[in-house]
Amino acid sequence: MNDTMKVLNDIAQFMGQPLFTIGSTGISINRMLLTMILILAVIRVAGSTDRALQRVAARRPQQFSVASAYALGRIARYLLLIVGLVFILETAGVSLSTLAVLGGGLGIGIGFGLQPLFANFVSGIVLLLDRSLKVGDFVDLQSGIRGCVVEIAIRYTRVSTNDSVDVLVPNSEFINGRVTNWTFEDTSRRIHVPFSVAYATDKHLVREAGLAAAKGVPGVILDDEHRAPDVWLVGFGDSSLNFELVIWVTHRLVVRPRRTNAALLWALEDELRIRRIEIPFPQRDLHIRSGGLTVQLAPNAGVPSA
Repeated sequence: MNDTMKVLNDIAQFMGQPLFTIGSTGISINRMLLTMILILAVIRVAGSTDRALQRVAARRPQQFSVASAYALGRIARYLLLIVGLVFILETAGVSLSTLAVLGGGLGIGIGFGLQPLFANFVSGIVLLLDRSLKVGDFVDLQSGIRGCVVEIAIRYTRVSTNDSVDVLVPNSEFINGRVTNWTFEDTSRRIHVPFSVAYATDKHLVREAGLAAAKGVPGVILDDEHRAPDVWLVGFGDSSLNFELVIWVTHRLVVRPRRTNAALLWALEDELRIRRIEIPFPQRDLHIRSGGLTVQLAPNAGVPSA
């Protein structure tokens, strides 16, 4: 029994002895273990607070939107982490004067190598505060990335494409680059679907086909007189009359632009085929000069063959 107590005392003395010092504060194994436990506790409390705020907001949709709840939860998490870190350092015995020295060294590190990380952190805070970007927004970045925002983290924003590919975009790219937010305020958008028909086609029949195609695609807005579908004649091509099907669509179709365009073209081709409207193709006139070998190909602007 005495031997066991002696061993335990020796272990306790060893764990309590400073292994190194930071400023005038000795750092022992006991102090490091306490610091690790406190860090884990702060991380857990910050995460729980974030989730709790979002649950409270979900129960009160009239007072809080999903984006507001997400931003509030994230900001609360970051504040708790910062305050907790200061508390942990004070508990560990690291004085504020030591922190000032470490802050000076950290500033030099930021200037040389951590500047991008620091810029992304600040950019993430700005995005959460000014709400120019929210979880659920459908964005198109200058770099060519297009998708739905699913997470705004400290260093990056996670954008999920329509192919279910998650792209981690540095937060600073949203601050410094051009960002097209398709769902910033209004969740509905107007889109243009270009198509062409052969010359001599009745344009009123083309309009009828376009409107019928719009009615056949779920998600197209039909009951708003200010946003009713329309068909525009936009130009005269070499071999065709050029039209655009102009429609307003709901959020469901806004966030799937390529699929929406494909569905509208599919429906449009069906309606054109039902009305026997011909889709144009380039035509050429062939001239053969008798008595020689001269062959001339001349473009024909094109009345379609019967």
